[in-house]
Formats: sequence, C-alpha cells, structure tokens
Amino acid sequence: MIKIALDAMGSDNFPSVDVAGAVMAARELNCHIILVGDRVLIEKELDNHRPVPENISIQHAPEAIGMHEQPVLSVRRKKQSSIVILANLAKEKKVDAIVSAGNTGAVVCAATLKCRLLPGIERAGIGVVMPTLKGAALMIDGGANIDAKPKHLLQYAIMGSAYSRYILNNSSPRVGLLNIGEEESKGTGFLKEAFGLLELSGLNFIGNIEGRDLFMGDCDVIVCDGLVGNVALKVSESTAHALVEMLKRGFKSSLASRLGALLSRKTLASFKIKMDSAEYGGAPLLGMNGICIICHGSSTPKAIKNAIRVAGEEIAKNVNQHIVERIA
Repeated sequence: MIKIALDAMGSDNFPSVDVAGAVMAARELNCHIILVGDRVLIEKELDNHRPVPENISIQHAPEAIGMHEQPVLSVRRKKQSSIVILANLAKEKKVDAIVSAGNTGAVVCAATLKCRLLPGIERAGIGVVMPTLKGAALMIDGGANIDAKPKHLLQYAIMGSAYSRYILNNSSPRVGLLNIGEEESKGTGFLKEAFGLLELSGLNFIGNIEGRDLFMGDCDVIVCDGLVGNVALKVSESTAHALVEMLKRGFKSSLASRLGALLSRKTLASFKIKMDSAEYGGAPLLGMNGICIICHGSSTPKAIKNAIRVAGEEIAKNVNQHIVERIA
C-alpha cells in the first residue's frame, strides 16, 4: 500500500478540512495517509469522524508556517513545522508522496531543498489543471519560478507533456507557448528563444497561443513562466467566481428568471462541476525528485481527497520516470 503524507495544518480552515479530506480518501482509496501536524488538534478533529479508518496515522509537528510568512526564511527557521517535516518524510523515502494546502512558496522551497530535482531539471514547475471546452489542459508554470530562462520553459513543456499523457490521457499532447500573438515574431527575446527551443524539441508543439485560447481546448499543455502563469490563474479564478455570482444575481432578479433557473438546473449543475477546481484536487509540483501536490488554501475536503487521489495516480503511472527519460 502506498503512503501519502498530508499537511494537516495547511488549509485556511485547518485542521478540519484537511482531516475531513484525509478521512474521505482513506475510506475510498487504497493508500495509507499520514497526517502531519499538531497531534492534539488532529486527534480532536478525528473524533468527529469515528470510526477512524485504520489506514490513517499521525506524525506530530509542533510548528506551522503561515500563509503570509516568508517562504525561505520560515523553512530555515521552523524545522519542526508541518511543511518541513512533510518534505523530510519524502526525502527519507518514508512516504511515496506529499500533499499540502499550505504556503505555496514554503512547500516549493522545502520540497525542492530536501528532495532536490530530477536529473536534467533545473527548475520545478507547478502544473495547474484547467477545464476547457474539449477536456482538461495543463498550464505550467503556475508560480513556482518567476525568473525563468528559455531552457526552463522547454523543461516545463517536457514535464507537462508527460503529465498530460499519463494522467490526463492525451496520447500526443499539443504544446502551446503563451504569448501576446500567434506569430513566431511576437513577444520578447526570451519568448522567441523559447519558441525556437520548443520547435526543435520533438514535442507536438503547435506554436504561440494567446490568453483568449486558454479555455478553447485546442492546446493540452500551456507553457509560460511562473509570473505570467500565476497572473493567468488568478484572473481565471476571479472571472469564474464573478460569472457564477452574476448568474446567481440574475436568476434572483425576477420570477421569470427564477423559473429559468429551475428549468436550467441540470445544465447549471453540470457547469458547476466542470468549473469546480475541487474535481482536479491540486497542482503537481513537476520536476521535484518525488511526488508533491499543492492545493489551494481554500480547498474543500473533496479537493483534499482528490489531491491525494492524483498523487496516487502519479505514483502508479510513474510520471517522474517518463520525465527523466524524455529529458535525457
């Protein structure tokens, strides 16, 4: 049975959400889950989920890294924090994967510092799974490295292609470079150089794509640096939230609107599922010498459960080995 360590102090509503997600995963998935965090708080929360599944255990971590703490400094100073202990468990091969909804910068820092990177990889990248009109696409990097070089974008493309193929089931993932125009001549010198590397990579590179193409479904792997990727991600999340809120307000505006909402409830339910990030769990930190899934701070128990599920899929599909082979 695979072992997955979960940061029980990670989410905005820790440890209730994290523990609830772990219990759901333990009951539905074939894995052993180690909850890392304050033992007293975790045991108190587990009392709400009796009988507690036998495939859950606790690793005590007396400290926690807050969302607004400086990542590198906090990782160095708080050696008994849940995030650092989580990374140490992965480093020592005591677990097969780690999952956290905590401070993203601290998770990236601890994971790469303790576990190092895969051979041939110079920068880890956060892969964000996004819904499109034709399925799911992976955008990389979602914020792990804001100071990337062209060769790092090539590595992102290779890692993203492996993930897209073996986890998202795209046999020949189409790779696009996020730019300000489709023409090869568009963008900065940095992007033009990255374009040239991708063109010669042997990947199924379809050229530049624009922001308007993100959700069309004509691209399976969207490559960008961490700054652009994180901005695109946050804008997308904000747009989705605003759209849902606008629909709610519109449906409450009149009796006819309420009737329309009632008649459209199945379609709206389907739309909600497709837009729900909890369905995808979390974002893989690709390039790390191990398996790490990073969740949103506002994750629900369902999102935590699915993050654990995705970690298990990465292990089963041996994604890291495929990345190493392709990089070589």
